[in-house]
Amino acid sequence: MSNPLQSLRGFLAPAAHAHELPLFPLNAVLFPGGRLRLKVFEARYLDMAADCLRGNLPFGVCLIKQGTEVGLAALPEAVGCHARIVTADMDGPGVMRIEARGERRFVVENTRLEANQLLLGQVRDKDDEAPLPVPDHCRTALMFLKALAAKAPDAGLENIRNDASWAGFRLAEVLPLKAGARQAMLEMNDGVKRLEILLEFMRRSGLG
Repeated sequence: MSNPLQSLRGFLAPAAHAHELPLFPLNAVLFPGGRLRLKVFEARYLDMAADCLRGNLPFGVCLIKQGTEVGLAALPEAVGCHARIVTADMDGPGVMRIEARGERRFVVENTRLEANQLLLGQVRDKDDEAPLPVPDHCRTALMFLKALAAKAPDAGLENIRNDASWAGFRLAEVLPLKAGARQAMLEMNDGVKRLEILLEFMRRSGLG
């Protein structure tokens, strides 16, 4: 059976720095600079986490396009985020709790499946957005994030940055968006436009 992701290769640019990455498809979207807490219990992901810890290596987090988190490997969305484990603790026999931080984004060019159902992706880094300060007409985003940081010290917003991409990713994490909308915010490559869309969502939802 052909790999559904193979069809992407026709229009994705050649991967100048392609590398193989273990993938963890989830019903969640991880953003650069974001925080992810996971309870790991399947053998494939316990082995993956152990390998990542030993080598201080990242794994890839992708939103599930088709399938489920547990059992047979799910089909992931084509854009995901590198994740690096920062803490790990055993929570009983065969159960690990980890916290990972989102790093740079990537595009999945193709995949292969290990015997244990661990999905390995051949990925290339997604182009970084140009660093831009939050424009004046989007300053409400910083005010909202500062207020949230004061109310929820554990939200991971202790260091508010005047950076459009950073602010947009943090808003996309905390606003009540559907998974598909979060994925769209991850894939977008315009930090100011992302902020504008999210602020309009806040206005329409009575959140800003």
